[in-house]
Order: sequence, then structure tokens, then C-alpha cells
Amino acid sequence: MALRMLCSSVLRTGTDIGVSNARTFGTAAILCRRSAPLGPMPNEDIDYKNLESLEKYRSYTRYLKKAEEAKNTPAWWKTYRQYQEQEDPGRVFSPVCQSGPDVERVNIGLPHCRPSRVKEARERKRVVKENRRSIELERAMRLRTFKVSLDRVQAGWEETSGPYHVQRLADHYGIFKDLFPMAYFYPRFTLCVSYGQDSPAQVHYGNHLTPTEAAVAPQVSFEAEEGSIWTLLLTSPDEHLLDSEGEYVHWLVGNIPGGAVTSGEELCPYLAPIPAKGTGFHRYVYILFRQEETIDFHEDIRPLPCLSLSERSFKTVEFYRKHQDSMTPAGLSFFQSQWDQSVTHTFHNILDMKEPVFEFERPPVYHPPQVKYPHGQPLRYLDRYRDGQEHTYGIY
Repeated sequence: MALRMLCSSVLRTGTDIGVSNARTFGTAAILCRRSAPLGPMPNEDIDYKNLESLEKYRSYTRYLKKAEEAKNTPAWWKTYRQYQEQEDPGRVFSPVCQSGPDVERVNIGLPHCRPSRVKEARERKRVVKENRRSIELERAMRLRTFKVSLDRVQAGWEETSGPYHVQRLADHYGIFKDLFPMAYFYPRFTLCVSYGQDSPAQVHYGNHLTPTEAAVAPQVSFEAEEGSIWTLLLTSPDEHLLDSEGEYVHWLVGNIPGGAVTSGEELCPYLAPIPAKGTGFHRYVYILFRQEETIDFHEDIRPLPCLSLSERSFKTVEFYRKHQDSMTPAGLSFFQSQWDQSVTHTFHNILDMKEPVFEFERPPVYHPPQVKYPHGQPLRYLDRYRDGQEHTYGIY
């Protein structure tokens, strides 16, 4: 009844104000009605008035399992990605791009065999009981003389969350994007690389080292089982002078028995970093591959002494594709370096070539349009608009 009175009053108002087509008001009122959903809405079956009756997850693992099941359950509504695909079905994504609706990166590293959670809990309880029974530990804590061993902390980090942190750092620096397009791996083995004898310079994950510090081949060590075979690679994805997608291989050693790098087959001799002057920091990446068997690297051997940059042109992804059935990436470390005086010595005396020097071309200084009465500007305001390089100073 109230709706009928409202419609009649609207029609009378439309006649009074001289609107000939007063049906527009009625049409707008009909369009405001909400249509019923095509299917059940999310969480529609939950009784929000009695939340205590809901089933509890009881563990984080069970929650993840339920969340994964809900994620894989098909729904009647469309996602934002599906709407995008429907609007532009002919859109093409680059295979090197890290994002896209139909693109998913592949883990090419070693599988992780995590111990049982029950065993971890038992071991944790055992350690707690031993610490509580220790009189010396109690005395050290009470007198505030207890010291934590940093080596034990480092070892615990490497065994638990270290590979995941290093993978995130490599993603942040674009290592996987440039070396393994659409792939990644978790470095399960810690790679220790140190330059120098007296004051060793350690390679971590993105720290800065000068080309002088990395002038000679480093000492490389890692924990390896007896009888295992490895391959060590040092490459730079930033310093190729002719190909923006190319690399220069600085060191390549294959068929390393155990952890003895010096006993391996040197496929390409070591070359010091050569970041060209004016190009900023370059990345130098160490990658450790675990081999399933001895590999014949006769196609990858560089002629000695390999002092030509054209002979050192390299692509990590092609090298891995060639031997992916026999090797798996297992370790990673990298550093950054920029030009110093030793780079000139390397180009002139070792590579026997002219040193490339780059200079940044700065754009002209932007000046806003000149105004007739520049309030709040210095007295030399007109100098920025005069012709010529020399400024003329006068009384304005």
C-alpha cells in the first residue's frame, strides 16, 4: 500500500514539474532491486550466532590442510584473473616474466626430507629436560655469564630456515630471474667461499667485494658425502658487453670428488671480476651443482688460457638444460663488485684489449616556465634563462 502511494505521488510530481516521461522514476526504482546470487555464498552455512558449536582446527597443520581443500574446491563465481582473461583472451605473456595468470615457477632443486614433527618435539623435550637438570647452566644463567655459541646458532639456521631465507634473497637480487627463467631452487648445501689468506674476504649473499680482493681464485669448501660428485660455477649476468641477456663465465670446475675443488676438472680457468667503469655494481654468482654421475664435459671445455671474452660467453640456463638429467643445483652464494684500478690492469695486461668506459648522459636541467613577477626567488633568478654557459650577474 505504501509503495503504491509512493508511485502515485511520484507520477503526480512528474506531471506537476512538466516531465512528459515520468516512467523513468519507476524504471530506476526497479533497477535498484538486487538479483539473487547464482549459488551459495561463502560461509553461508556457518551459524554465526552459535560460534562455540563450530569444529576447531586443533593444529596448524590441520588448518593448512583445510585451507588447501577450500582453495581447490571449484566455485560458481569468477575471480579477478578469470575476468581479465575473458576481457583480453589474446594477451601474450613473456616466458621470462615472473608473473602472469598461466605462469608458475618450477623448483629445480633438491627435495627436502623434513623429519617427523613427533621426533622434533621429542628431541626438543629431551633438550629442555637436560638443561633444567644442568647445575652449571643454572648457575651461569643466574650470574649472567652464560654465552651462546654463534657457531651452533649458524648451524641451526642452516639446517632449518637458512635455505628459504637465501632463496628469498636470491629472488630479491634477481638471480633466478636472470640465470634460471621461470625456475628457482632452495640451496640445501652451504657454500663457503673466501678470498685471501691474511685477511680473508668472505662471500655471503649480496655483500660488496672489490675486484682487487677477488683477483685470484678463492678457497671453496662445503660439506659433501664421500663418493659424491659436484660442479662449481662462477658467472656474472651483468657484465656482457655485446649481449644484454648473455653472461661471462669466470670459473667452471666439474666432476669435483667430494669437497675437494682443487681435484676437480677445470673446464674454464678463473678470471677476476671486470665490472666496466661507469656501470655500477655487478653481481657475481657461485652455483654448486650436485651430480648423479661423472659427466663428459668435452663440449664445455674452454681453450687455455681462455683470455678472450668471446670464448667466455655463457648462459647458465643452457648449460643446465644440457646436463639437467645428471646434475641438480644445490648451493648458492653471490657478491657484488664495482670498478676499481685493478679492472684496468685486467683488461690491458690479461685480456689484452682496450678497456670499455661508460659515462652517464645526464638530461638537461629542467626549469619551470619563466614568470614575469617571480616572488620569493633569488636575485639571480634570470640567470637560468639566459643563453650561454657563463652566468651574468647584474642588478635586477
